[in-house]
Amino acid sequence: MPKLEVKNTDQDHQLQPILSELNNISDHIEASAIMSRDGLSVASVLGDGVDPDRLGAMCAALLGLADTTARELNRGELHQVLIHGSLGFMLITHVGDKAVLAVATKPGTNLGMVFLETKKASKKILDILNS
Repeated sequence: MPKLEVKNTDQDHQLQPILSELNNISDHIEASAIMSRDGLSVASVLGDGVDPDRLGAMCAALLGLADTTARELNRGELHQVLIHGSLGFMLITHVGDKAVLAVATKPGTNLGMVFLETKKASKKILDILNS
C-alpha cells in the first residue's frame, strides 16, 4: 500500500479549506478529517475534545478490518464504511490508495447528500495529494 506523505505546508493549506467547505455544506455535518491509510492525521476540522491522531488510528483500524472482511466475503474492493450510532453517522471513505476521509454527522442526516458531498470532496483531496 503506497504511503501518504504531505509534501509541504502548501498542500496542507489546500486541504483545510476543503474540509471547512464540507463541514459548512450542512448543519448536519459536524466534523471531517483526512488521514493516511495507516492512521496518521493529515488535516482535520473537528469538534472540541476530539484528538485527530486518535481518530486517525481508530479509522485505520476500522478500515483494516473492513477491508479484510470485504475480501473474505468476496465483496470486492472496499470503498466506504458507514457507522450508524444513536447520535449520528460516521462515514469513512477511501481517497485513492493513500488516504482516508472521515465525516461525522448528526442524527437525521440526509445520507444521500453526505455521500454526494463526500465523493466531491474526495476528488478534490485526491487531486491535491497527487499534485
